Amino acid sequence: MKRPFGQNFLFDKNILNKIVSCSGVTGKDSVVEIGPGLGTLTRVLAQKSKKVIAIEFDKKLISQLTENVSDLKNVEIVNLDALKFSYENIRGKFSVVANIPYNITTPLIFRLLEYKAKIKSMTLLMQKEVARRIVATSGSKEYGVLSLTTQLYTKPSLKFIVSKKSFSPPPKIDSAVVHFQVSTKPTFPVKDAALFLDIVKTAFGQRRKTIKNSKNSFHGLTEALDTTSINPSIRPEKLSMQDFIRLADALHKLG
Repeated sequence: MKRPFGQNFLFDKNILNKIVSCSGVTGKDSVVEIGPGLGTLTRVLAQKSKKVIAIEFDKKLISQLTENVSDLKNVEIVNLDALKFSYENIRGKFSVVANIPYNITTPLIFRLLEYKAKIKSMTLLMQKEVARRIVATSGSKEYGVLSLTTQLYTKPSLKFIVSKKSFSPPPKIDSAVVHFQVSTKPTFPVKDAALFLDIVKTAFGQRRKTIKNSKNSFHGLTEALDTTSINPSIRPEKLSMQDFIRLADALHKLG
């Protein structure tokens, strides 16, 4: 069965156990699972954690999911869109462990990062290509907005690859599990995180151009480039996290 919201079912118990092991959740932890489907991962999480809040958007799956986990007293099923769910209403901090729907991977990660003060960690199964973008470093073709945004507030680690043959039915591409250790503050010191992210998004919004082409978006960019000794003719994918931070700090100082 393939879900209309872009997720395929994972039934391999060894991989399910491995995902939960990578998450590091214990009996003291509350866990949010997004896209529980028929509850295979939910069952493993319920055995390891204090409570599981399973957010399922597909109304067609709710009755079967509810029946499949009816014997688990520490599972709460919520029939809502994970992109609109009010995570601030969850009591205390929590971890996120999920086989997330492919078609909402990036917006969901950005949405979850809005609640970084509440989230201890995230362990997410996603497309291998997206996983590689998240952990990418400067100079690689995968490096971009997703890399820099996630790495500013988390320490992501690609744990292992999951073959498409492990799903039913198999998707067209392999997947990967990424564990994010989440921080409430930037993992790299930056004076203005919002300005940093604006610069990153603007620079990569015109990826084929050089960094100096962003000058119309930021007053003082030419001076900031000169102050930081960053080559104005360099393309954004060649700038490291530290380069973007130096540029953001220089612009912040200029006001």
